[in-house]
Amino acid sequence: MERTDPYRIRARHTSETVTVYQAYSPALGLPAARDGRFPAAWKRERMTWIKPSFLWMMYRCGWGTKEGQETVLAVEIRRDGFEWALRHACLSHYVRGLHTDRAAWQRELKRAPTRVQWDPERDLRLQPLAYRSLQLGLSGEAARRYADEWIVSITDVTGTARAVHTLVRENELDAAARLLPEEPDYPAGDVLLARLRA
Repeated sequence: MERTDPYRIRARHTSETVTVYQAYSPALGLPAARDGRFPAAWKRERMTWIKPSFLWMMYRCGWGTKEGQETVLAVEIRRDGFEWALRHACLSHYVRGLHTDRAAWQRELKRAPTRVQWDPERDLRLQPLAYRSLQLGLSGEAARRYADEWIVSITDVTGTARAVHTLVRENELDAAARLLPEEPDYPAGDVLLARLRA
């Protein structure tokens, strides 16, 4: 299907939740999946990046092989939380015409608890595609809300990541694609994304 708008959110979602992905060391990831919440060692004062795209997460964590990213988590969060993050977000880079000027963008970025970055989506071989994938960086209030209020469930999907990777290496792309989570367009709406399209 031809995509006229490269800045769409694609995500696994229900009427109440949206699934995002993160990857951590086993010391953080395994307790999080076991308990359904991040352990005390998870630092709320640091920026944390969440990604609705499974394959972009695979690109970032190298299919769960990069040091400190060996445990891949599917984090199901409340849609109202996800949309709060979008409403309070600032683009992570300056865009002429979208921002009044660079100084105004810098002031907004400093105040915003959430930042948005659009990176090329990835295919099964982790090659860049023509359309973009959303990343949300959460800091301060957003990181605290994420950890303490928005999370509905946390699932360890490292096994899925490894199974898909194995099939890709064996050139079994159709079989690999069947293991991927479905990520239809998320109904974020033009109003919510108007300030966030790069």
